[in-house]
Amino acid sequence: EALVVSTAHLEGSEKHPYSGQHLSTCFSLSIHMTSECLYPMYVHIHTYKGCTSDIISTVEFNHTGELLATGDKGGRVVIFQREQESKNQPHRRGEYNVYSTFQSHEPEFDYLKSLEIEEKINKIRWLPQQNAAYFLLSTNDKTVKLWKVSERDKRPEGYNLKDEDGRLRDPSMITMLRVPVLRPMDLMVEATPRRVFANAHTYHINSISVNSDYETYMSADDLRINLWNFEITNQSFNIVDIKPANMEELTEVITAAEFHPHHCNTFVYSSSKGTIRLCDMRASALCDRHSKFFEEPEDPSNRSFFSEIISSISDVKFSHSGRYIMTRDYLTVKVWDLNMENRPIETYQVHDYLRSKLCSLYENDCIFDKFECVWNGSDSVIMTGSYNNFFRMFDRNTKRDVTLEASRENSKPRAILKPRKVCVGGKRRKDEISVDSLDFSKKILHTAWHPSENIIAVAATNNLYIFQDKVN
Repeated sequence: EALVVSTAHLEGSEKHPYSGQHLSTCFSLSIHMTSECLYPMYVHIHTYKGCTSDIISTVEFNHTGELLATGDKGGRVVIFQREQESKNQPHRRGEYNVYSTFQSHEPEFDYLKSLEIEEKINKIRWLPQQNAAYFLLSTNDKTVKLWKVSERDKRPEGYNLKDEDGRLRDPSMITMLRVPVLRPMDLMVEATPRRVFANAHTYHINSISVNSDYETYMSADDLRINLWNFEITNQSFNIVDIKPANMEELTEVITAAEFHPHHCNTFVYSSSKGTIRLCDMRASALCDRHSKFFEEPEDPSNRSFFSEIISSISDVKFSHSGRYIMTRDYLTVKVWDLNMENRPIETYQVHDYLRSKLCSLYENDCIFDKFECVWNGSDSVIMTGSYNNFFRMFDRNTKRDVTLEASRENSKPRAILKPRKVCVGGKRRKDEISVDSLDFSKKILHTAWHPSENIIAVAATNNLYIFQDKVN
C-alpha cells in the first residue's frame, strides 16, 4: 500500500488568535508503504509553539473525512480541512491545512468543592453534516458544548438605522429608504457555541458518543452515564449509575462508553476491571442490568501485583458494521464478537516486551496511561499507540502487524522510514532498538482513521502526523 505523511507540530509566523501563540506552514510529506519500508515523497507540516497547553488530547475525523479536528490541553480546537483536487497540482489532494481554530473551553473553578476544572479537551465527536455548516461536540471534565462551524464570504451593507461603522443614526436625519445589499468579503470561518450542556457530572467526563438517531448523545464519567437530547441543555437522563451507597465499597469505575453505530437503543461501556457491558435502553429506563457481559477469564499463571491495573480497559470501539467490539487495555488490543461473551475472538499484543518493566512503569505512573484504538473503514485493520512515538497496525485477515514511528527525524523527503523493531534481550541488531532505550515520555495515546480511505492521524504529544495513500 502507499501512504502519505503530513505533520502538524504544536512555532512559527501568523498570530494565534487565542493564546499569543504562532502558526506557520512549513512543508509536506507523502510515503509509499510496502511490507519492507516507507518511502517519504513530500511533507506538509503545520507548527505551533510547543508548551504544555499544546499537547494534543483528542483527534477525530468527521463523517466524510474532509475535516480533522484536534483538541488540546489548552482548551483549543484546531480543525484541518483536506485540500481539494487541482489539475495543476494533483499531489496536493489529501493535504490537510488549518481551516479553523477556536477556544472551546476555559479554565474554571468550582467554589463549592474548591476544585479547579481544567480546560483540556477530553473528546471531540462530529455530527453528520446536514447543511453548509458543520457541527461538533467537545467536552472537558465537566461541560459538553455543541459548536457550529460555518463559512461567511458576504457582508450586508446599506443599513437604514445605522451607519457603516455600526453607530445608530438619528431617525430625523433619514430622508430615504435604502435596500441593504450583500457585498463579497474575504472568506471567514466562524465557530459559535450553539448549546452548552453543564452541571450534570459529579466526576470527570471520559467519553461522549453521538447516537445513530442523531437526536441524542451520551456522556460518561467514572460512575454514571447520562443521555442528552441535543435540543435540551438543562436536563439529562441518567441511564447508568454504578455508584455504591457506601463509596468504600467501590470496586470499579467506568472507563469508556459508546453507542452502537446502527441501533439507537444499544450501547456498551467498559470498566477498570477489564469487563464490557452491553446495555439495551428498551429494557428499562435505568440500565443497571446489562444485556450482555464480556469478560475473559484470567490466566492464573500470569497473575501478578499489576494484573488489575493492566487489565483496565482504556478504550472501547464498535466496528463500523456493528458486529464487533474492540477494546484496548495496557498491553493488548482485543476484538470481541457480540455473539460470544466468554472470550475475545482476537487478541493482539501491542508491546508485550514491557511486561518485565511493569514495576518501573508503575513508579513513573506510565502504567496508568490511557491508549486509544481505532478501526479502518472496512474493519479489516486496527491501529493503536505505544511508547517511543511508536504506533502499531494489525491486519485482521493476514494476521500481519507492523510497528511504525512518528517522528520528525524520520519524516524527511526521500528518506526511508522503516518499520521499527524492539529488541528484548540478547544481541541487538543494527536496525533494532533496545527495550531499555525506549522513551516513555514520548507516547501516542490518540489516533484516528479516515472513515473510507487509508488516511490515519497520529497525535504524538504536540505533533500531529497524517499518513495517507500516496498520490501517483
